[in-house]
Amino acid sequence: QVQLVESGGGLVQAGDSLRLSCAASGRTFSIYAMGWFRQAPGKEREFVARIKWNGDNTYYTDSVKGRFTISRDNAKNTVYLQMNSLKPEDTAVYYCAAKITGTYNYWGQGTQVTVSS
Repeated sequence: QVQLVESGGGLVQAGDSLRLSCAASGRTFSIYAMGWFRQAPGKEREFVARIKWNGDNTYYTDSVKGRFTISRDNAKNTVYLQMNSLKPEDTAVYYCAAKITGTYNYWGQGTQVTVSS
């Protein structure tokens, strides 16, 4: 089992920055990759970014490229999502997830990000 706890959400204005954190515990040695997802009101959950647990390979959805950066600190078992130049359309509940094999197997509880115009 892997437990994930997100933090760092909040209410900001357009153009501001936020850094989300996702602390992993449990069988972290089994993690292959970590991802960030988001779900806006009335919309389906969408992929935001991914990073391999061991390695520097990253991948982003087009709408956040150049604004968001995913990173990790293995010593702290923590993954971060640095979000710059935030837009109102970035408003959503952000979730981190851990991929062991195949699909993402474990999810955090989510943290709300609200961007006002």
